[in-house]
Amino acid sequence: MNGANHDDLVDLLGRWASGRGPLYLLLAVRLRALIDDGVLPPDEPLPPDRVLARRLAVGRGTVVAAYDLLQQEGLVVRRQGSGTRVAALDLPATRSADGVAANPLLLHILHPPDGVRLLTCAAPPDPPEALFEAYAEAGARLAGLRGLGYQPAGDPSLREALAAYYSGRGVPTTPDEIIVTTGAQQALTLLAGLLLAPGDTVLAETPTYPGALEVFRHAAAAIRPVTAERAGAAMRERPALAYFVPTARNPDGAVMDVPSRRRLAALAAEHDVPLIDDEVRAELCFSGETPPPLVAYGRGEQVITVGSLSKLVWGGLRVGWIRAAAPLVARLARLRAVHDLGGEVVSQLAAVALLRRLDEVRAARVRTFRRLHDHLRAELRERLPSWSSEPALGGQTLWVRIPRGDVGSFAQVALRHGVAVPPGRSFDPAGGHADHMRLHFLLPEDELSRAVNDLAAAWAVYDGSDKSVSRRTLVV
Repeated sequence: MNGANHDDLVDLLGRWASGRGPLYLLLAVRLRALIDDGVLPPDEPLPPDRVLARRLAVGRGTVVAAYDLLQQEGLVVRRQGSGTRVAALDLPATRSADGVAANPLLLHILHPPDGVRLLTCAAPPDPPEALFEAYAEAGARLAGLRGLGYQPAGDPSLREALAAYYSGRGVPTTPDEIIVTTGAQQALTLLAGLLLAPGDTVLAETPTYPGALEVFRHAAAAIRPVTAERAGAAMRERPALAYFVPTARNPDGAVMDVPSRRRLAALAAEHDVPLIDDEVRAELCFSGETPPPLVAYGRGEQVITVGSLSKLVWGGLRVGWIRAAAPLVARLARLRAVHDLGGEVVSQLAAVALLRRLDEVRAARVRTFRRLHDHLRAELRERLPSWSSEPALGGQTLWVRIPRGDVGSFAQVALRHGVAVPPGRSFDPAGGHADHMRLHFLLPEDELSRAVNDLAAAWAVYDGSDKSVSRRTLVV
């Protein structure tokens, strides 16, 4: 486009307004896709607000809001007197040169930095003894199996075990209402692939799980941040999908109260909006009790439950699932077959054995995580008293606020002190919460203490109380 012809951009935008949702979100989604695909290259000037608004026959506020959202995501740069330009690739944006959003969860899995203590990806690093025993049992069962092993909806015995699991939690479930997936991330990807079209609006609470946000962005959806308390007005606009983490929420470990659960389920039924209940961390409530899933409070046709064993057992156990109405499960299984024909069977057989020992595994994990949670909070209070956080009610992470500055910038200083932390904007659909970070407590106590010591040293440099310059070399 070379910045010369604004009509070219209008042509490239195409039918940008044909989706459902606010116009500014639909415009931001289409512009984001053009930037991520390289159609709008780095440093490309974009039309002034008024010019683009006039060419698109919309109010100037629509263009301003779209540009502002893209600026929050690090995709464009807006400066007084020089207009709006696509961000350069070497800027600290929320994406990388290959178009993959550069949230720390993904980057530190794909490219883990050397010599850095990772507080980014929250999953148990130590497989429990029960997992080894479950695989031994699975191996014994494998000898009696027949058939090709291609099961797009999942191993029948695991589907039966998961149906029994939900029935035991007060939600009568049959195996044909369960599809097994390769972890919860694939579950979200399948749901987005089936339920979303480019430009569709997804309601997502804030803060929330960044992996879900990346799935929705990859589907070219417009993500609208909401809270459970204000979801009513947003639901009335008939979004294509709503996504909530009501139990042991990622990142802050919050647990939604019963009235809010009931209201969300009722809104989804009233407005015919598919509602994803992400229960990946639901079994990690520090009270020792797991609240009922959202489907227990409404009609089962609209509420979709996603679960996984990766947070409870081990990150390398890639067994997740979706509980939904049987017709939707059948459609998901057909879509799944296109991608990988079905999941790995031995892990599914091991999952059956683990579900039988769920109470035992959960009790051990919750006991450990609650102790580490208390240790991390105590260390933060002692070494970083100006930082603040609410106690988590479950899960594996704390949501920590710094008193001043931007965590995105502080994270760079922390890296030079040997600790990687995820900035809060990665957990916000609109790029907010810049003064927050998520810290997991999945390391041994001595390692958590060293991590806090390093964070305190980094904060002294960042905050200006330590004028010395770190000589540590970071190898990435």
